[in-house]
Amino acid sequence: MPLFINRESSLSSDKLEGVLILLPPSEGKTAHAEGSPFDLADLSFPELSDDRHQVLGALAEVSGRADAMDVLGVGASLANEVARNINLHIEPAAKAHDIYSGVLFEALGYSTLSPEAQRRADQSIVVISALWGAVRFADRIPPYRLSMSVKLEPLGKLASWWKKRLAAILDEAAADQLVIDARSSTYAAAYKPSNGNSVAINVFQLRNGLPKVVSHFAKHTRGEVARFLVQQETEPATADELVQLIRSRWEASLVEDKKGRALNILLPEDHQFTTAK
Repeated sequence: MPLFINRESSLSSDKLEGVLILLPPSEGKTAHAEGSPFDLADLSFPELSDDRHQVLGALAEVSGRADAMDVLGVGASLANEVARNINLHIEPAAKAHDIYSGVLFEALGYSTLSPEAQRRADQSIVVISALWGAVRFADRIPPYRLSMSVKLEPLGKLASWWKKRLAAILDEAAADQLVIDARSSTYAAAYKPSNGNSVAINVFQLRNGLPKVVSHFAKHTRGEVARFLVQQETEPATADELVQLIRSRWEASLVEDKKGRALNILLPEDHQFTTAK
């Protein structure tokens, strides 16, 4: 029997096929000078439209207040980005893979993927967002400034607010397929897969012979893992299949604790990274 099984996928619905790869958004977003505004009706997971409308309204109201920077937890250098939150409905929008930037997304390198790998990324990657709840790469959104850790009046802490709304929708999308969770803890709090077939991605680096958590390398490596997965012609269906595939490139082990299963990737002491080209 082959190690992996081919699965046909379609972008005609929110039912994902193959694997579901969960990513956090980037804090920074790339603004575009031209483009039509977003349309809530065109986003994936349209069941979230009313919820997104509520967050958009609350964010616009808070962003116009004198204490907006404090509420949103950002510094004065981001004042223009916070001000942009007020009029997101008229801001130029672009596909999510063009909006999200930063270490993880640079490592994923969507623009340098083959057309087939881009199709797989569009189908299998879901970004968990404080503003949109969940979006896929082909969804058109504007740049915004909002973290999942924010307590946004009158909704409350966004991770808790979205958790009640994402669970059923994303569990239905995931079904029984393998969920590969490459999110940070802040965004992982908004949705926990419940199908019993999920694996978190943890990254460590050897430092003086001991494995240490390395935030910057972790983001980059998770982006590399996502890129590696969408480049495969077949997908892993189980955690065991995933670890076998990942071991073809990284030193990795599968562990399980009270939080669930995790794939621990161990980088060497002399590890360096480069942006995908």
